[in-house]
Amino acid sequence: MSRKFFVGGNWKANPTTVKETNELIELLNKAKITANVETVICTPFIYLSLVKSKLRSDFAVGAENVFNKDKGAYTGEITPPMIKDLGVTWTIIGHSERRDILKEDDTFLASKATEALKAGLKIIYCCGEHLEERKAKKEKDFVSAQIDKLIPAISADKWDSVVIAYEPIWAIGTGVVASTADAQEMGKTIRELIAAKVNPGVAAKLRILYGGSVKSDNCKDLAAQPDVDGFLVGGASLTPSFIDIVNSPPSGK
Repeated sequence: MSRKFFVGGNWKANPTTVKETNELIELLNKAKITANVETVICTPFIYLSLVKSKLRSDFAVGAENVFNKDKGAYTGEITPPMIKDLGVTWTIIGHSERRDILKEDDTFLASKATEALKAGLKIIYCCGEHLEERKAKKEKDFVSAQIDKLIPAISADKWDSVVIAYEPIWAIGTGVVASTADAQEMGKTIRELIAAKVNPGVAAKLRILYGGSVKSDNCKDLAAQPDVDGFLVGGASLTPSFIDIVNSPPSGK
């Protein structure tokens, strides 16, 4: 089944000024996109309105995080209806930096997914193993357990609003990238898990991304893998090379 290629840019805690943000928007707006790709730019909360108002219309805007309640006495939190009301359509959930630094567990992340989807947002759900799980050859079990907790949070009619991003933690921001075989094998594992625990139709349509030191010099080989349907890009999304990544899928994919 044909799945539209998907590239998400995750700016993380960057940039630090409105001037730099406008420069990034200008870079994206001037870019020539030659591939049939769904592109989403995920920015810090403070820049969402600015980016939404100025970014080219063929790129969607996403938040980097979301809370698991719709409103209430939760000082400092940003809720799904707030994000949706800005015209923002996507949010990242479960990035390893949220899991490891802020100790967000699978149950909490699943509740975020439920609330985000209820508000009409689409989600990029991140999963991935540490180096110790990879060395112990337990990476498939580790990632499968992360997704097992997500599945009950997604109603049958909402899977079209879900993208899963496999990001091996040992490859994020390290310059080390998973081999094409590693990325493909985990993509296949995730698809098989969804086929078995949800249904084969959902699995066939589900877009599975790779993330972790994706750059212009490795994206084409990764994009050619049958179970890699796109990328979630961190550091490179702040540079001109992001456009090369957006344009990386082979013809016919």
